[in-house]
Amino acid sequence: MNSPLFSDAGEVIKYYYDIAKEKLDRGEILDTLSEEAKEHVEIAVKESEQNKGMIAVLLTLFCYKIVSPSQDIRYHQANMAGGFAGRTVDAKYITPFLKEQDFPAMAESGWLTRAFEHPMPYTLNYPLSMKKKALAKVFLSLIDKVECKGEKPDSVILYMLQLLIKQRDGRKIQLHRPHTLTISQIISLLINHFTYKYAGHGASRLPTLALYAAYQCMMVEMSRYSDKVLCPLESHTSSDSQSGQIGDIQVNYPDGTAFEGVEVKHLKRITPELIEHAYSKFSVCRTDRYYLLTTANMDGADREGIEATVKKIKNSHGCQVIVNGVYSTINYYLRLLQNPSDFIDKFVTLLEIDEGVKYPQKMAWNELTDTQI
Repeated sequence: MNSPLFSDAGEVIKYYYDIAKEKLDRGEILDTLSEEAKEHVEIAVKESEQNKGMIAVLLTLFCYKIVSPSQDIRYHQANMAGGFAGRTVDAKYITPFLKEQDFPAMAESGWLTRAFEHPMPYTLNYPLSMKKKALAKVFLSLIDKVECKGEKPDSVILYMLQLLIKQRDGRKIQLHRPHTLTISQIISLLINHFTYKYAGHGASRLPTLALYAAYQCMMVEMSRYSDKVLCPLESHTSSDSQSGQIGDIQVNYPDGTAFEGVEVKHLKRITPELIEHAYSKFSVCRTDRYYLLTTANMDGADREGIEATVKKIKNSHGCQVIVNGVYSTINYYLRLLQNPSDFIDKFVTLLEIDEGVKYPQKMAWNELTDTQI
């Protein structure tokens, strides 16, 4: 395949993305790779959600090979003789592009995955440790095929991008919005959704979204919140200290100071230490209430220690700290609403737009709602 000259890897991946998209729109699938290379690309893309770093590193290497054909891409660090700064190229061009296109992507670079950081070339003997051993062979074999066996890097990039596009577009699913569920059915649905056996990450975000959806409803209906402001949800990966918020959910007074905060834990018991840590975040605020809520079973929890810590905070600060379960709290909130189906609408909208929610959680929601409708 003839291609223009490129000044950087960012130009390469954008150029081949456009070609891959155009060919898919015409119903064409690239078929110029060896069968083994095709199989390895298919495996890499299939496993990309749980192995985001691998996709980023492979695309970086192959895009750079097109920018600099004489470069031995196995030498992926600048401190290696004849090497180049693969991580820098990835962080500047490839990972931002993957995130922009809603492909599986690391926060900053695929090289943040420790397995790819060893200061050794990616030869077939590279000590790559991955949970699925077959993936190590796929990764090293693809690099070897391009660098040593004559496999064309542009063909690998195109096929990989076509599969990523198909995978992404196939996952844009319409989420169910059941409006005839009773409160007990809603709670049962949430329990099943939160505790579904997911292969990857994303489940821990769900209780926070459900509670936030309940708050969105209560801000409209309850007089307690009539003059208050519900703060936007922060990213699942940002800490409260970075965001400036006192919890996962925060309601403010009109002047912007914290009125109420909620810390949400998934499958983790609340302890006196967790309460003390929460207090360190709101101790300088005139916070009225602070909730520590969990989906974990609190049988066997240090109730005496929890009560003592809550009392100490009440006496020294005045804030009412409430330790409770996520499900019982949502159940109570739903009973306060005129129309609990509003909660479903808001929760599903959050599932659709929140970056912390992955495809498996969306598919599980539809699967579980099918049994409820």
